[in-house]
Amino acid sequence: MKQTINVKKISLLAMMIALDVVLSPLFRIEGMAPMSSVMNVIAATLLGPLYATIMAFVCAVIRMTLLGIPPLALTGALFGAFLAGVGYKYTGKVWGAMIGEIIGTGLIGSLLSYPVMVWFTGSQQGMYWFLYTPRFFGGAISGSIIGFFVLLKLKETQPFRRVQRLFGGMNNGAV
Repeated sequence: MKQTINVKKISLLAMMIALDVVLSPLFRIEGMAPMSSVMNVIAATLLGPLYATIMAFVCAVIRMTLLGIPPLALTGALFGAFLAGVGYKYTGKVWGAMIGEIIGTGLIGSLLSYPVMVWFTGSQQGMYWFLYTPRFFGGAISGSIIGFFVLLKLKETQPFRRVQRLFGGMNNGAV
C-alpha cells in the first residue's frame, strides 16, 4: 500500500513539474514569471512544502538548462514555493500560501538574486540589491492572485481533495 502511495505522489509531482515547465515560458514577461507563482501556490496547497519546493527546484533547473534562463529561476522559485507551502500548512487557507509566495519570491528571492547574479556575471556593474524586487513582486502578486482563482474552482472538486489527503494536506477547502 505504501509503495502505491509513493508512486501516486511521484506521478503527481511529475505532472506538476511538467505543467510548470510548459506554462512558465508561455506566459512569461521579461523578468517576471507569474505562471511559476501560480504553480507554486497550487503545489503548496496540493502537495505541501516539501514537494512544492522539490517541484520548484526541478523546474528551475530544467528551465535554466533547456531555456537558458539565468540562476534567477532558482532564487525566484525556491523560497516562494517553500514559504507558500509553510503558509498553507499553518493557516490551512489559500491566502497563507499566497502570502508565503509573495514574501518568498517577491522579497527573499529578489534580494538573494543580487549576490547570485553578481557571482554569475562576475560584475556589480549596474546592479544593486533591489534591482529584481519590483519584477519579482509583480510576478509573485499577479501569479498568486491567478492561483487563488484557479484554486477556488479546484477546491470544489473531489479529485483535488483526494490528492490533498494523499499528501497529508489540509482538507477543509478553506480559502
